[in-house]
Amino acid sequence: MPNNLPEIIEQVKVSLGAFVPELSLSVLFLLVIVLDMIVSVSKKRAVIPIVAIIGFIVTGFFAWQQVGMANQEYFLRMHVVDPFAVFFKFLFLGAGILAVLITMDSEELGERNVANIGEYYAVLIGMVLGMFLMASASDMLMMFLALELVSISSYILTGYLKHQIKSSEASLKYIVYGAVSSGLMVYGMSLIYGLTGQTNIYEIAKFISTNEVDEVTLTLAALLVMGGFGYKIGAVPFHFWSPDVYEGAPTPVTAFLAVGSKAAGFAMLIRFFKVAIPVEPTGELAFDWVNFFALIALVSMLLGNFAAIWQSNVKRMLAYSSIAHAGYLLLGVLVADDLGTQAVMFYLAAYTVMTVGAFYVVILIANKIGSDDVNDYRGLGKKMPLTAAALTVFLVSLTGLPPTVGFIGKYMIFTALLGKGTVFLTLAIIGVLTSAVSLYYYFKIPLNMYLREAEDGSEAPIDSGVFAKALAIFLAILTVGLGLFFSPLVNFAKNSVMMLVMN
Repeated sequence: MPNNLPEIIEQVKVSLGAFVPELSLSVLFLLVIVLDMIVSVSKKRAVIPIVAIIGFIVTGFFAWQQVGMANQEYFLRMHVVDPFAVFFKFLFLGAGILAVLITMDSEELGERNVANIGEYYAVLIGMVLGMFLMASASDMLMMFLALELVSISSYILTGYLKHQIKSSEASLKYIVYGAVSSGLMVYGMSLIYGLTGQTNIYEIAKFISTNEVDEVTLTLAALLVMGGFGYKIGAVPFHFWSPDVYEGAPTPVTAFLAVGSKAAGFAMLIRFFKVAIPVEPTGELAFDWVNFFALIALVSMLLGNFAAIWQSNVKRMLAYSSIAHAGYLLLGVLVADDLGTQAVMFYLAAYTVMTVGAFYVVILIANKIGSDDVNDYRGLGKKMPLTAAALTVFLVSLTGLPPTVGFIGKYMIFTALLGKGTVFLTLAIIGVLTSAVSLYYYFKIPLNMYLREAEDGSEAPIDSGVFAKALAIFLAILTVGLGLFFSPLVNFAKNSVMMLVMN
């Protein structure tokens, strides 16, 4: 028996006390699996999602208890609790609740999948748990394991509609791209361990600052790790999976991947590059990370926006626009200060609301007309007036026009670039211009809904249901409300970034 056993036991107790939100999700995961086995098929579609939502709310209560906690590492310094991680926990829980709500209204996940719907919600909860771990990971081993938990859950959910060829094809492509990205990432991490002898990102930073390290190898290793991050955030050149996966996956899954997976990737990317790898050049061979991120952001904004112009499928259009949004978010990352990080965090929260809202309306429309083609949206402004109005609000916000939360998010991103030099100013201008380009393809949808008549000439109203209309309008009001009264969210993001790199 080791002499320090009492000390180890005490450390485990302390660590478990800081791990309550994650334990809550683990219990919820097991509870949903048990309910799936004992609840009758006729009641599953109502009981299990309600239990999932209640579980997410309870987890949110436990996360709220961590708001005032000091920045500290647990579980042998593999897991950190700080304001930065807590912010993202709330974001993931909000995205999870919205994903459950929009799943309840999805006919894709309806009649033919009721018997197995418990498995769907269990995997969704497991994915949220993985996102929690990604936001809190302070060790490369935990980073990789957390990312793989999210990735494997994503593969399963993407191919959940086994009877649809597109869903199975999307899942296969996702697995192939994910496996390559994971391989690159773990190889890069092994190189960093070989150089420093450490896996903890704070110890890596300390070693690099106090010892001579081969900068070429370190740069190569960090670039390989960036391959894993780039795959999760969907930025160029790691974006190839996005259009096919977004189109083939069930729409609620697409919505959750668009917001949750992207936010988790940015959370881990920001922590890694603010702590472990110095962003500023430190020697002759040091890599210029600012220009590297600037290049990725620039190409992502250009390719995402211009490729979306030629898309007629709404889900593929939103997939390419998500690549552009990854570029906007990288503009905040490359600033490499608290203002830029704060802007990224606010933008991710805004992006969650408006993107989930847009995909939810796409679900409602697909349920009624059986199509995701933008040309089939003709006349819906008269047939589904409230739903069409809500979708228009979300598209206005995604474009970045006032008075929506999307405008505030882009304003914060571009403001963070000002005063930093000519390169940053140029990127801000390009960001504004590409946002103007997005206005063209986003507004093809309202154009068809309001200014073009349905091909059959019918104007008969289509009822999407009271709950569906209420949720769509609520999200639209939230999109505008956060654009008008943005101070609380801005302050929350500001306070959450203050202790990010303290150890």
